[in-house]
Amino acid sequence: MQFTTIATTQRGLDGLIASDIARKILSGQLQPGDILPSEVELCEQFGVSRTALREALKLVSSKGMLESRPKVGTRVRPRNNWNILDVQLLEWMNGMEGTLEMYHQFLEFRRVIEPHATRLAAINATSEQRIELSRVHEEMCAVAKDFDPDRWVDVDTRFHRSIFLASGNCFYAPFGNVLTTVFKWFISHSSKEGGMCLEDHHRIYRAIMIGDGDAAYEASLALMTASKHRL
Repeated sequence: MQFTTIATTQRGLDGLIASDIARKILSGQLQPGDILPSEVELCEQFGVSRTALREALKLVSSKGMLESRPKVGTRVRPRNNWNILDVQLLEWMNGMEGTLEMYHQFLEFRRVIEPHATRLAAINATSEQRIELSRVHEEMCAVAKDFDPDRWVDVDTRFHRSIFLASGNCFYAPFGNVLTTVFKWFISHSSKEGGMCLEDHHRIYRAIMIGDGDAAYEASLALMTASKHRL
């Protein structure tokens, strides 16, 4: 595995190194169990000092992605050890294509939490939040008429984020912010062939607007069916 020299001396150098290493792990270029080159080799490849490198490795390790052992070296940890909902780790995923396994796992995760958040949104959304959801839904309909993949990913992500924020639950609300990167990543994949599930989104929207929690739950659950996505 070859790393690219980082041509900068700016502050935050350790973050750039950490991002490079983390993205190689996330993309599968570095697999669980792989051992990174030695510190000397990595310093040469990145063109940085040991201090900057060690800080970078410490940062990636704090996300559960690496572990260092004497006489063994720095090893990539299995995926189930990663702090997958860590904000910085999600930022490192930005712009990357996920694996099919990750898409399925994210959909399963959504099936557990999003229908409940949607039910709560139907019951608890404020007038301002319903107005905002209406704006997003209207934009969603406009984008669907003249389908643009990039615009659809953006508006669909905002639609689901609005639902979490409208739930009125302080534990659900952060998902609307934290998962934005993963939503975009998932929606981009699942809508590549024009799959928008627009009618399912209509049903979710209508149920929230009339305050029907049960209908909102069922509509959200229906959207989470794997066969409706490009999986």
